[in-house]
Amino acid sequence: MPEEENFCKKMSKATRGIHAISDTLVNAKLAFGFLDDSVWADGLLVFYEVFRYLEGAMIRLRNTKIGLLPLSELQRTEAFERDLDHYLGKGWRKNYSPRDSVAKYLMRLREVEDTDPTLLMAYIYHLYMGLLSGGIILRKKRQIVQKISPFKAQPSSDGNNVTDFGQNSIFQLKRELRESMNRIAETLDEDTKNKLIEESKIVFELNNEIIKSVQTGSHVFEKIFYFIGPVLLVLFVLIIVLNILYKYIIR
Repeated sequence: MPEEENFCKKMSKATRGIHAISDTLVNAKLAFGFLDDSVWADGLLVFYEVFRYLEGAMIRLRNTKIGLLPLSELQRTEAFERDLDHYLGKGWRKNYSPRDSVAKYLMRLREVEDTDPTLLMAYIYHLYMGLLSGGIILRKKRQIVQKISPFKAQPSSDGNNVTDFGQNSIFQLKRELRESMNRIAETLDEDTKNKLIEESKIVFELNNEIIKSVQTGSHVFEKIFYFIGPVLLVLFVLIIVLNILYKYIIR
């Protein structure tokens, strides 16, 4: 008899399509941040308010089922703020206000907390799991690109606090979050579990909207062209040389 799917697997299966779109958007947008700190900072900025709200809600709802999630090691608000201070300067908050897509996201979070706070677990689970998975992968890719980029003489470890979990095992953090979510789901009725699955789809829809708002200026394309231009030139010359060799020598 086949083993019954656990709740996290059911959520994953139900959100597979919209999750794939989200991954594509993140990779397409934040790849520009590999070469441009302003794009990377804008990517951090759109998620900052979301994580800040969720971590405030975790405190407010610590005596509910949300308090059963292993979140003490995952708190990211201060890490976001340190990274944004690094990229934008310590005075970035003076003229800052959340953009429309972020305000819409926050409005949904407030609505959920007011009407059915258990559903906030969908946001907590997917956002922190995403940070522990795709977020860390993006950071590693960025560090590799910066090592070979002519724009970064000395690759720096600064500005990576959001994806730095210290001595904690990423594998262990993900496993604890997944197992806790599954244990909580076992105590929920079917209606609540179905609502969590449906809310999970909304999580990715809202994520996609704020990711689309990340700014990628024309100067990014200039940097990319400057970076790959010499490579393309070498390849072009090599093709010409090979054609000459083939025409006059090899043949």
